Amino acid sequence: MWGVRVLFVCLGNICRSPTAEGVLRHLVREEGLEDVVTIDSAGTGDWHVGNPPDARSAEAAMRRGITLDGAARQVIARDFEEHDLLLAADRSNLAALRRLAPDAEARAKVRLLREFDPEAVASGDLDVPDPYYGGEDGFDHVLDVVERACRGLLDEVRAARA
Repeated sequence: MWGVRVLFVCLGNICRSPTAEGVLRHLVREEGLEDVVTIDSAGTGDWHVGNPPDARSAEAAMRRGITLDGAARQVIARDFEEHDLLLAADRSNLAALRRLAPDAEARAKVRLLREFDPEAVASGDLDVPDPYYGGEDGFDHVLDVVERACRGLLDEVRAARA
């Protein structure tokens, strides 16, 4: 059976990447693609390892019927073997992932999440903003941005599967 294994990556794995993981899980469940898409998230930094998703992210997601769960973890070398796509939240995490990648094949799996959002590509704004130090509305904005990108990703998954 054909499938795609996706790892979302941000800095601490408590805001943006668990949000993307939760949003994609929700969309995949709605479309009955659980047997096709495997989803996980991690961070490039280690200071939140073991912590749950940020309460503000989880609350914003819950208002939309999306559950964020799991515990923060740091990207490890094996992630490059176990995932087909490692989707970075921003250019800083993209660069960190490329440095961690063991070889050119692994580096080719690393992309920006918003590359799957045609509007973001057209505008040149490919970073998912980090809501951690901002106000509550930043978490809702991240959900909007991530959902558009995840819908674009699913469009590509369906096209590749067809």
